[in-house]
Amino acid sequence: MGRKGERGHLKRKPAPKLWPIHRKEAVWTVMSKSGPHSRSGSMPLTLIVRDMLGLAKTGKEAKNIISQGKIIVDGKVRRDEHFLVGLMDVVSIVDTKKSYRILPSKKGLMLLPIKSDEAAFKLYRIEDKTIVKGGKLQLDLHDGTCSLIGLDDSQLSEEDEYQTLDVLQLSVPEREILGHTKLTVGANAIVIGGKNMGKVGKVTTIDKKPNQKRRDTIVTIEDTTGNQFQTILNFVFILGDKASSISVPEAA
Repeated sequence: MGRKGERGHLKRKPAPKLWPIHRKEAVWTVMSKSGPHSRSGSMPLTLIVRDMLGLAKTGKEAKNIISQGKIIVDGKVRRDEHFLVGLMDVVSIVDTKKSYRILPSKKGLMLLPIKSDEAAFKLYRIEDKTIVKGGKLQLDLHDGTCSLIGLDDSQLSEEDEYQTLDVLQLSVPEREILGHTKLTVGANAIVIGGKNMGKVGKVTTIDKKPNQKRRDTIVTIEDTTGNQFQTILNFVFILGDKASSISVPEAA
């Protein structure tokens, strides 16, 4: 009889490149399960606790820490060691009272220490939007969740205010809308994919062309030193209107 279901193990060599693990240190690594983020753009909670924070030496020790409810992700206690953590997620440690945000870097995903007031919100990129039953606007967000906005006849114009690739600032875990930043020239952004991943700067130009998919549009970004680089719109994550609303690594 053939194998049923997904594999329960994963070798280090074919593991996603964004994972901060040593490929030749051992043969096996943690197998991720389905979760809010895509597998290629996220990592299991065990890797956060063991490999990045160094709170455990083995996977078993990491599992014990997580099962005790000592790890909080986006304001909620997570007890599953396979839970996927990805871009912009806020990870808090109960015992140390420290918080971190998951950000992209040139080597993959990284943990950036943040203050408690910044750990109270998270940035979400709008991937799609739909009018659902009851006249509500459903915004599909980058981490697999969605946000519903009630619209009456006098607010139908607000539907056009929320465009794909715009960014919402939501409180965690209440998920109340604290802000909305549009993807426009002059906005501050971070690159989340491609060879320039992790770089931060100001959007200077958006080269729109007829009959071209919007996500493939070429965007020019200028960093604080005046250097310019280009990427596609799909790799741009807006951080704020002019300045970033979250902390970013100095070397980004």
